[in-house]
Formats: sequence, structure tokens, C-alpha cells
Amino acid sequence: MKNLGYYNGKFGEIEEMTIPMSDRVCFFGDGVYDATYSRNYKIFSIDDHVNRFFSSAKLLEINLPVTKEELKDTLYDMVKKMDTGENFVYFQATRGSGVRNHLFPESGKANLWINIFHREIVDVYKKVKLITMEDTRFLHCNIKTLNLIPAVIASQRAKEAGCDETVFHRGDRVTECAHSNVHIIKDGTFITAPTDNLILPGIARSHIIRACKKLGIPVSETPYTVDELMAADEIMISSAGSLCLAADKIDGKFVGGKAPDILSKIQDEVLREFMEETN
Repeated sequence: MKNLGYYNGKFGEIEEMTIPMSDRVCFFGDGVYDATYSRNYKIFSIDDHVNRFFSSAKLLEINLPVTKEELKDTLYDMVKKMDTGENFVYFQATRGSGVRNHLFPESGKANLWINIFHREIVDVYKKVKLITMEDTRFLHCNIKTLNLIPAVIASQRAKEAGCDETVFHRGDRVTECAHSNVHIIKDGTFITAPTDNLILPGIARSHIIRACKKLGIPVSETPYTVDELMAADEIMISSAGSLCLAADKIDGKFVGGKAPDILSKIQDEVLREFMEETN
């Protein structure tokens, strides 16, 4: 199959799938999601992504209809049905279905969605362009919730500016991007914002930290400012889809390019891990 969908035990080509209008996602975006990639029919960091999915659901008091092992088995079953092993693997759960009411539905039964699309990972060595934007999102950025309108608008603004991603900041503190984490390298140290409620604890972020420690590159999980971002030796964004990309322009100004050796070492190690795990 080319693009595969799943909803509460039923699966088929996405274009053939139907979702009931009573699903709370239609009214409130009331749910959580996670995503990763498969290569050679192997799902990258599946335990990390499933664990975060369950953590997000717990924080929103969503009772998932499957165990972690059952979900992993289902994801692998879905990937194996695809025509190719290189895929974007997306899964979400909504709080359930019922008449529109802000209160939780009485049934307490969540709906499980899965989408599998053919997509290869991006070239991690390409340079990207960014813009900055005041972070006006809600204060639960640590939950991978379906409420993504602010991220949608920020992504559109980046596209209109001829850029690839938007860097959010609250006041002068850099938080994260519309759909990525953002990090800097300064004076030989990899600096990334702490995992408080203002950023999503990215899986790719954790892989970069692990790569840095393996390579002997110091890591500092501390807040940094927009000025420090602009003056950094290198700027990187990370996500399940991009792994680790370096930026060469922010708000139309050239940035980074001052620590290419450290940057390439990190990218090589992160890509090596991805290739090894999905070989």
C-alpha cells in the first residue's frame, strides 16, 4: 500500500478511511500524538517515541486503549504492509467520541489513529533558513498535544519569508521551533534549552545530547537568549524528520559557520546511529 491509515482496529488506504464526526479531535483537538521514521521496515527509536506518547496521554488523562507492546506490534504490522520500508510513522490518540461537550466523555475510551506515509529522511547536511517569532503558545509545550494552530501559523509565516522553520522566544528567552527543537554551539559547548514546560522534550534532541557525550563535546542544558542565538558559532534544529540540521540564516542575517568541525562530528554520529539502528 502507498499511504496506510488505521482507526480503532480498522485499516486501509488513507483515502478510503473515514473518521466519525463525533471524535473529539473535530471539536477540541483533544488528543496527543507522536511520530518517527522507518527504514528497511525498522522503526527508529520506537521505544522512545512510544514512551513519550504514553507520557503525553497520561498528562492529559487520556486512557489509551492499548499497552505499549500492543502499540509497537501494531505499528510494525502497519509498516510491513507498506510497499517500501522508508516511511513517516505517525500515531495519535484522541480522548474519545461523543456529543460535543467540554467535559470528558463518560465512556473514557480513547480512539487510536495511525498514518504511514512513504517518506525518506531529509539530507541532514543541507543548510536551512529560520525566522524568529514571539512564543504566544500555551504553557504546556512539553505535551505533544494535537492543538497545533500556533505551530501551523508559525510554519506558514516561515514559508512566506522563504524560510524553513520558525524559532519561538518568550521575551528574550529562546524556547523551541514550530516543529523542532533548537540548539546552539558556543565555544565548543552544545547548549540546549532545559526540558521544562516551555519546550517539548524531543527524541532527536536526546540523541544529539547522547552523541555529544560520546564525542566528548560538553553539553549545557540551560536557557539562552535571542542575542546568544544570533551570536552562536553554530545553530541547529532537530526533530524526528530532520534529525539535526544547521541554520545559516535567521531573520535574513547570516549566522553560524564558525564551528564546522564540531557540527559535522555531531551530524555524522547522529546519522550513523540512525543508519545502524535501521540497517
